[in-house]
Amino acid sequence: MTYPESIDWLYSTQLFGMKLGLERPKRLLREFLAYPPPRTRVIHVAGTNGKGSTCALIDSVARAAGLRTGLFTSPHLVHYGERIQVSGTKIEEDEIARHLTALRRHVADWDPHPTFFELTLALAMTHFAASHCELLILETGMGGRLDATSAVPADLAVLTPVALDHQQWLGDTLAEIAAEKAAIIRPGKPALSSPQEAAARTVIAQTANEQRAPLEWIEEPLRGYGIGIAGDHQSLNAALAVTALHAIGVPLNYDVVRTGLANVRWPGRFEILPAPSADPSGPDLVLDVAHNPAAAKALAANWRRRFPSTKARLIFGNLSTKDTAGILDHLLPLAAEALLVPINSPRSIPPDDLLELLPAGHPPVCTCDTVIDALKRPSRHPTLVTGSAFLVGEVKAILERAHHMASSQ
Repeated sequence: MTYPESIDWLYSTQLFGMKLGLERPKRLLREFLAYPPPRTRVIHVAGTNGKGSTCALIDSVARAAGLRTGLFTSPHLVHYGERIQVSGTKIEEDEIARHLTALRRHVADWDPHPTFFELTLALAMTHFAASHCELLILETGMGGRLDATSAVPADLAVLTPVALDHQQWLGDTLAEIAAEKAAIIRPGKPALSSPQEAAARTVIAQTANEQRAPLEWIEEPLRGYGIGIAGDHQSLNAALAVTALHAIGVPLNYDVVRTGLANVRWPGRFEILPAPSADPSGPDLVLDVAHNPAAAKALAANWRRRFPSTKARLIFGNLSTKDTAGILDHLLPLAAEALLVPINSPRSIPPDDLLELLPAGHPPVCTCDTVIDALKRPSRHPTLVTGSAFLVGEVKAILERAHHMASSQ
């Protein structure tokens, strides 16, 4: 298959839906010879907020230490290859096509068929092995206990802050969600955790005790270093990342940590870009993936720190599966005006339906047929695009003049 043909086939597998469980990914990794080779270390990262940033920080510092790294994250913003990177370089399109062609042939008669996410994981693990990676950093797609990434043996479990999200899959309470995520802790293998709310902390501690896994709580942020991702909370993610590398025996020193943290890049997380206009002095454009109330709260704090006396033109769209009202409670106080837009997803909330979720006393609001219409509206305020990774990806694709093909996984 060509690259377009292979991507079309992969995206067609989303019709099989999302199927949590480890039987298929274990079989796929085994039969496709995609388990990590001996002596390849693996760090597995789960959580609700900050897990992608933490993975990026681990990867960047490890590369500064001279390791050849494989980074697996999801979802992508613009290009599918963002999910699979070796030492900071996205997998090339011909490699994607070659591996997907082989995978398609291999699973043709499977029933049930592997999912989009499971196939992507197998592709990534094969690419990492062929690239002779020394360290793999795997971000869970959702949850942890039944997430396909848990089929990969890991040397260290890392837990970022747990919050309410994906309740339809992971449970209605913080304790239930924490149990799903803490299940990445392996018997006898070390685990690290960010500070957690009391209910989540109890569950994580109990899980580590049950697995006889040494558990370390990372309570203090890492100070004295510049970090390439904006936000005070990134100092705590940096502490988690540096401790993770130390825990698996990566030699670190001040210069390695300084270089790795300064050079980290993680698009779509309070990413400040020039305004999409002919006037280079126009207002800033800020992109942020704030997909739940806890993330929106952190975004609001970042905005007030970066623009202490300036309101935003808020461009917002979200998925029907999210706590949109809770997110807007944190974001609308930042806004001089709000433009509600649809998202390139079958789960998008129509802008007119978003109107019904606005609290009393909200700023002036209008609905737009497309995000392009919203971006074209003149404004003297800096623009904040947020609500869904799909929306942020669509805007980045517009700015890059690239094709945007969102996925549901």
